[in-house]
Amino acid sequence: MCLSAPQLVKLCSGMIEAGKAYVSANKLFVNGVRDLSQQCKKDETISVNTLISSFRLFQILFDQAQRSVKQQLHNFVKDDVRKFKETKKHFDRVREDLEIAQVKNAQAPRNKPHEVEEAAGTLSITRKCFRHLALDYVLQVRQMTLNPCLRIYSMFLLYIQQSSMEKREMEHKHATIQQRDFSYDDSKVEFNVDAPNGVVMEGYLFKRASNAFKTWNRRWFSIQNSQLVYQKKLKDSLTVVVEDLRLCSVKPCEDIERRFCFEVVSPSKSCMLQAESEKLRQAWIQAVQASIASAYRESPDTYYHLDRTASPSTSSIDSASEPRERSGRGESILQRIQCLPGNQQCCDCGQADPRWASINLGILLCIECSGIHRSLGVHCSKVRSLTLDSWEPELLKLMCELGNSVINHIYEGSYQEQGLKKPLPSSSRQEKEAWIKAKYVEKKFLKKLGSTEILINGERKSERRWSAEAEPETSDPEDMRDLHPGALLCKASKARNLPIMAEALAHGADVNLVNDEDEGKTPLIQAVIGGSLIACEFLLQNAADVNQRDARGRGPLHHATYLGHTGQVCLFLKRGATQNDGDEDGQDPLSIAVQQANADIVTLLRLARMNEEMRESEGPFGQPGDATYLDIFREFSHMASHNPEKLKRRSVHFRHSFR
Repeated sequence: MCLSAPQLVKLCSGMIEAGKAYVSANKLFVNGVRDLSQQCKKDETISVNTLISSFRLFQILFDQAQRSVKQQLHNFVKDDVRKFKETKKHFDRVREDLEIAQVKNAQAPRNKPHEVEEAAGTLSITRKCFRHLALDYVLQVRQMTLNPCLRIYSMFLLYIQQSSMEKREMEHKHATIQQRDFSYDDSKVEFNVDAPNGVVMEGYLFKRASNAFKTWNRRWFSIQNSQLVYQKKLKDSLTVVVEDLRLCSVKPCEDIERRFCFEVVSPSKSCMLQAESEKLRQAWIQAVQASIASAYRESPDTYYHLDRTASPSTSSIDSASEPRERSGRGESILQRIQCLPGNQQCCDCGQADPRWASINLGILLCIECSGIHRSLGVHCSKVRSLTLDSWEPELLKLMCELGNSVINHIYEGSYQEQGLKKPLPSSSRQEKEAWIKAKYVEKKFLKKLGSTEILINGERKSERRWSAEAEPETSDPEDMRDLHPGALLCKASKARNLPIMAEALAHGADVNLVNDEDEGKTPLIQAVIGGSLIACEFLLQNAADVNQRDARGRGPLHHATYLGHTGQVCLFLKRGATQNDGDEDGQDPLSIAVQQANADIVTLLRLARMNEEMRESEGPFGQPGDATYLDIFREFSHMASHNPEKLKRRSVHFRHSFR
């Protein structure tokens, strides 16, 4: 229980009143002893007198308590606490003035020197005033803590000495403040990558929000545990800006209106920050760079066991069949991907145990090669972490369909014939970068289309067979070498053969090719007709247009709805497929699904339409989607990938009429 000062005074008064009663009883007792002593011998009289003297000490003690303890507590409550509250109010007002001055200084545009000078001058004066008041405030707090104790125990001499010493120290500090330059606050300039508590650097920065208004907010930032994090208030939980500093870069920004800005760029986002001075900006940039270098020196495995509660994006791979369970099943899926041929090593340099992936290529990479891939741009390679990012089930199955051996048989088919050597894990970054650009951008190591043998599930397969499963009904005697890449992509998409689709794309096939010989059907529409959710995912990852229509006005969503492919409908809606326009018969996907009595697809389409209407009603800055809507789509995605039999058509008699 926490007592207030008045309650403490009341308890002290009660103690003194009880003491008075005790002293009165003692007086009666002492008088009785004195009467008894007159009848005793001389030695006994001396002992009795000593006893009487000790009892008199009790009376003196309570008199002292009455004068010193009670009175001093009363003075403490009446005067000291009141003065402290007044000082605290003054301190809070000056602190608010300082925050306002900091915001105005940060907002001063670099192209208006007079505003910059005025804001900087105001900030410097306010900082000095704040520091002076802070010293007085600290002294008063300390004196409030000491004064009652010193008064109660009558340690006046010690108190005076200590108080005088503190006053002299404060006077010296006030003089130091007066001489200092407060154009910036350098209290947090230093950083230490080997700090015992793991905090490399911390301090206030302005952060530009990612909303449409691009507002700036002052937050407490820190670099710790190879992450960049911030808090709104001291007791708030940490918000992670960069999950792994090895994946980011930092650079000063001079092309925006505000001064002292720098940008921290990571694979998933960029964060614009502003320091309060050029010196502080340089210190933060150096601290981030030093932390990146330190993180690279550490063992890579240290960064694959991050706190999964820090941020939603740091969760492990979701289980395919149990989306709410994460740990055990996630690891088994990761192991399944890593066990594919060639996936035990980085696809480009051979580094063991790769933990990064290019999802549009279907390969695994080490962290250094993944950084080089990221620099190529998402049109060439989309990099994702196997352990730090969440994975959709269809994307996991896509990764299991390809792998390093399959892709290297395509993209490295001729490098040995050219007398070239592949980089090693010990090769320099420049060598690896040159190799990766030549391999994926310039495509210097491709063999002639149709002349490469591709590994499928660890075995060499002839590319004259269209289906990866080599099913008789999907085989085609036509020779690949007679087809141009676009036609090959269309055939392979319909036949669900991802290795041949990958080779066609490597040889320059247009992922959005319009096949005039087949009613303008695109490769994505052919993948829908072939019934492969994974082929659709592969094409979408490689920039296929989810809304491109054929000659009859039917897009991939129309075809998937007609054919009753619920998983594909879910996939296309998640990727932004529109459903408001009708085909040449005036039918949109929802009317088609209602006509065919496919309850699952009707549900998905109606939810998507309702969600779109909700977003439109909220204006341009509305939320990306209702939580219930997203949960339902997530469940359909898992079911389509792992239990497709639960989504089978309830009616099939329209399928033949559509074809």
